Amino acid sequence: MGDHKACDQVRVRVPATSANLGPGFDAFGLALALYDDLVVTPGGTGVTVQVSGFGEGEVPLDETHLVVQAIRAGLEALGAPVPGFTLRCENRIPHGRGLGSSSAAIVGGLAAAYALADEPIDRERLVVLANELEGHPDNVAAAALGGFTIAWMEGAESIEGRGRALRLEPADGLAAVAYVPDNRVLTKEARGLLPSVVSHIDAAANAGKAALLVAAMTGRPELLLTATEDRLHQEYREPAMPESLALVHKLRGSGLAAIVSGAGPTVAVLGGHDSKSAGQSTFFRGTPDPPDGWTKYELAIDPVGVQVWSMESG
Repeated sequence: MGDHKACDQVRVRVPATSANLGPGFDAFGLALALYDDLVVTPGGTGVTVQVSGFGEGEVPLDETHLVVQAIRAGLEALGAPVPGFTLRCENRIPHGRGLGSSSAAIVGGLAAAYALADEPIDRERLVVLANELEGHPDNVAAAALGGFTIAWMEGAESIEGRGRALRLEPADGLAAVAYVPDNRVLTKEARGLLPSVVSHIDAAANAGKAALLVAAMTGRPELLLTATEDRLHQEYREPAMPESLALVHKLRGSGLAAIVSGAGPTVAVLGGHDSKSAGQSTFFRGTPDPPDGWTKYELAIDPVGVQVWSMESG
């Protein structure tokens, strides 16, 4: 067993994520059972990229591709040689919609780097590296760890702030419905609408609701509607996504725990069922059809985060 064999191929599966979840701005993440699949085959000198699904014909097919950048950064961090390789991406996570497609690309690329370097994945370090590439740890934490995650910056006062995250076990039967519109919203644009100062009352309300949401997500799903109230970011973003906010208000008015997913414009509804027998289908059936031009995804929670398989040669 001593000699390391080169692996013929590395396969990676990485989940979509929903960040913020209402009051947990820049902190909470949830991994969803909607996946991008990557196949990396080492060989040759340069890099060849093939993309099918979302981003096909749009994303760059060279060194600037986000997965390629993440693979390179991961190999460098691990002190491993950087081979030429072919990368195949099968993308099911919509781009620019608030479902963590860029975090999936980064976490997927880093996981592939571990396998190419013949190292077991160190998920804690993966979150640190992914945060360095992404710039904030909420989505990357959920993509790396699965389940429900709380992310924060350690030593955030310094430039050296490290992305940290804790995974919590979601309540049994928790699930999500994502309503995805055809149009994109740039995270930068959505962030640009946020005020630099908020009232003490709003901040206190959000802190309380975020704490309650931890309880709701991990065992008290009947509290999800009240626990997902937000006063820090969603309403301020309305000019960039008026249809999304209108849908959030409509769904919440009918008793569903609707939120803007990430920076939007996707709207997510969180819910589930206490009893095993009723299952998620009851929750899914209780959510309305999507508005015209929107797609509805009925999603379980992904429990494990990024997964990687190495196919040995010989």
